[in-house]
Amino acid sequence: MSAIRRAGMLAASGAAVLAFATACGSSGSSGQPASVSSAPSAPASSQPGSSQPGTPVPGGAVLKVTTDAKLGQIVTDSNGFTLYRFDKDTATPPTSHCTDSCASLWPAAVAPAGTPTGTGISGTIGTLTRADGTKQLTLNGWPLYRYSPDSKPGDTNGQGVGGIWWTVTPGGDRVTASTPMPSPSNGGGGY
Repeated sequence: MSAIRRAGMLAASGAAVLAFATACGSSGSSGQPASVSSAPSAPASSQPGSSQPGTPVPGGAVLKVTTDAKLGQIVTDSNGFTLYRFDKDTATPPTSHCTDSCASLWPAAVAPAGTPTGTGISGTIGTLTRADGTKQLTLNGWPLYRYSPDSKPGDTNGQGVGGIWWTVTPGGDRVTASTPMPSPSNGGGGY
């Protein structure tokens, strides 16, 4: 076997090992501090926006409150998709530890251009700047996320996943109402 072919096989093997290690639960935390800004929550007019995870919502109230039959009052985006917080994140300073493969399953709730607002929100709405430069919404400092398996407004499939992902109250606290907690081994994506 030629030296060039052997080097190519070693490089490919190394890339495969790196990809495997990244996909197997690494939160991908960069350890870099996030830039943070806060805005007081205020009612805003409702305008339609995108329902794709991780897509900024143009204009209107970005966060709103809805009542779920099992969980009570929870925060959603302007399209009614449930938002979550992650126990491995920090609120002071606001820091996201969900990157790489984690962020594929739990995309950041991306802030719109301008000042984010909310309807029925009692906590402070703000943003942080992620390592990739996108602005992520925060509530009382906690970074907010969508859950990719939530396929329609009102779904709460991410509640309690891995015992570290939670729906959010209007004040930014986690909702810990008793719900099934899928584990990472059965597709729950605990990270």
